[in-house]
Amino acid sequence: MHVHGVRIYYEDTDFSGSVYHANYLRYMERAREHFFGPEELARMWQTDGVGFVVYKAELTYKEPARFADEVEVRTTAKRESDWRIVFRQDVWRVGGKTPLVEGFVHLVCVDKDGKLIRLPEHVQRAVDAASS
Repeated sequence: MHVHGVRIYYEDTDFSGSVYHANYLRYMERAREHFFGPEELARMWQTDGVGFVVYKAELTYKEPARFADEVEVRTTAKRESDWRIVFRQDVWRVGGKTPLVEGFVHLVCVDKDGKLIRLPEHVQRAVDAASS
């Protein structure tokens, strides 16, 4: 499991003081970036012409995070096929007993023309290693 910490800033919240719902997708995106490594993602795009795009996202909101909270995105990944990775990404308050948000995010790879391509072998191996 990969864990990525996030501090909740005032700008993350809505008028009620709760984190605006769409911001959880941003936190999950950052966690996935660190799961692979920003340098590796940049290298894949610049050298191989391969990038990731979200195919599907499903979030279940259980409890809000609030201004000044420390939360963590707990990420696991599973290769669903040679074409798709499913990330389980739950957001927890640090020290919390249950997740605030439960998420499943499906990613696919595209080339520089935006056309769907198979997951590169090294990505498949990395995800398989992380899920075992």
